[in-house]
Amino acid sequence: MAWISEWWANFQADFVTCFITQDRYKLLIDGFGVTIKVAFAATILGILIGFLIAMCNLSKIRLLKLIGGVYTDVIRGTPSVTQLMIIYFGVFAKIYWDKWIIAAIAFGINSGAYVAEIFRAGILSIDKGQTEAGRSLGLSSFQTMTRIILPQAIKNIFPTLCNEFIVLIKETAIVGYVGLVDIQKAGDYIKSATFKPWLPLLSVAVIYYVLIKILNLGLKRIENRLRRSDVR
Repeated sequence: MAWISEWWANFQADFVTCFITQDRYKLLIDGFGVTIKVAFAATILGILIGFLIAMCNLSKIRLLKLIGGVYTDVIRGTPSVTQLMIIYFGVFAKIYWDKWIIAAIAFGINSGAYVAEIFRAGILSIDKGQTEAGRSLGLSSFQTMTRIILPQAIKNIFPTLCNEFIVLIKETAIVGYVGLVDIQKAGDYIKSATFKPWLPLLSVAVIYYVLIKILNLGLKRIENRLRRSDVR
């Protein structure tokens, strides 16, 4: 059919314009690297902060409980893009670190509030008898938590933590607000340079989809192994 041949010819021309001309595809490759760096660093920081805040929320010390409660309430009650801009243009305005590091800190702080609730729920899901058994064996509170409670809690919350990681990757699409060229911003640059929005935006969507699909499959395998170890 003539219209199919014409469509294919136009598609090829647009593809060359969007990705081959001036090596614009490299923008997407570089943007992919930025997205991975920010998301991975933010995940590690978010888990560390989340665990500490969860301990504060579970603490019997009023000051620690207040700190954990305020942190969780404020972070979960404000948009992540606003937090990113406050941290970048305010807190780190005169600290000349790489932009991706500052963005990772911002997303780590944001993620920490949600991870804290995940940890708290996971720890509370373990029967209190486990704690009593640990203490009766002569273990300290710290040893009971790290050797008995946490290993079981982490197995329970692993799928939820994985979901938080996936959400975090998609949330990093707003780093363009502080001048970082991630996958989304790379697509925007190509779109602006070529005045052809369809292919750049579609390519961004495909990259995110494939990345998240691969991560989901990998994390699902780890989850299945954890379940098999429970059966044994």
